[in-house]
Amino acid sequence: MPLGVGIVGAGPGVAALHLPTLSRFAAEFEVVHISDSGGGRAAELAERVGARSSSGIEELLHDERVEVVVLCSPPAEHAAQILASVAAGKRAVLCEKPLATTTADAQAVIDACREAGTALLVGTNHLYDPAWGRAKHYLLAGEHTVRAISVTLALPPNGRYHEVVTELSSPAAAPGRGAPDLSVPPIAASVVRQLITGLAVHDLPMLRDLAPMIEEVLFARAVAPIGYVVGYRASGIPVRLTTVMLPDGADALWRLDITTDTDLLEVSFPPAFVHSGSAEVHVTADTGKRTRYPINPVDGYQAEWRALADVLNGSSVVEYDELLDDAMYALTLADSAAELIEGGIR
Repeated sequence: MPLGVGIVGAGPGVAALHLPTLSRFAAEFEVVHISDSGGGRAAELAERVGARSSSGIEELLHDERVEVVVLCSPPAEHAAQILASVAAGKRAVLCEKPLATTTADAQAVIDACREAGTALLVGTNHLYDPAWGRAKHYLLAGEHTVRAISVTLALPPNGRYHEVVTELSSPAAAPGRGAPDLSVPPIAASVVRQLITGLAVHDLPMLRDLAPMIEEVLFARAVAPIGYVVGYRASGIPVRLTTVMLPDGADALWRLDITTDTDLLEVSFPPAFVHSGSAEVHVTADTGKRTRYPINPVDGYQAEWRALADVLNGSSVVEYDELLDDAMYALTLADSAAELIEGGIR
């Protein structure tokens, strides 16, 4: 019998990612309940899959058919909803990024899940993408020394983040159409912190694999209209994160570049909300030779659900310490970058 899945949230990620992915795991999972914040979108999505719908989280957690909870809610709600799922006796939680928005909440969530034996997985689909496994194997097998890392994002507008910066703006501080005045340090700091915990967090677990110890955040600033540039040093390696969302849209670019002692390794991730297989991996050697590895038909979304299925069938285990360390790495970076900006050191 497949395990009953309850999904909290009914946005584009649910419609375009989780529901299509779960349809490929019919033997393991069945969507039985979808809830939203009251907009009515849950009813429409639930009807597609023959599931129940509701508003809020309480009715979903009281649904005895729900054994696995998927959290696609706003980040500030994640920790409390994980704790509520654990208290309701659910077997597993798949939480979209981030796990929590404070270090105290991250610790509380991991402690509760560990004590209850609740399976927990964070939806860092880039970490589960088969292309990252290939890239990491290349680095380890060749004993390459990593010299520098950069992550570059150019993204079309995302309503969620535009709403965030609009909420952070005030009529006195926002010059027209709700755009944030990034010259105001507290506003710029809050924008960058939320973008790091919401966007950079996709890639930070991979960066922690390569550069696990954050030593110093060297610079951080908000980029208009919505974006950031952050530079830090971790385990002796310089890391640069650059993101911009353009109001007129952009050709989506999401690329991780790793410079080693002998070559350049590029991992180019597909746009969000599509199923187009894994990321692309290219290696450019110091001789100029360029190698392109084949795209795996399995994408990171499928791989993360397979990982959860493996935990639930007993063929894998939850790495609670890794999940906590990933969360702390992201929050440490976000807090340090915000502190620099708010202090006027940019």
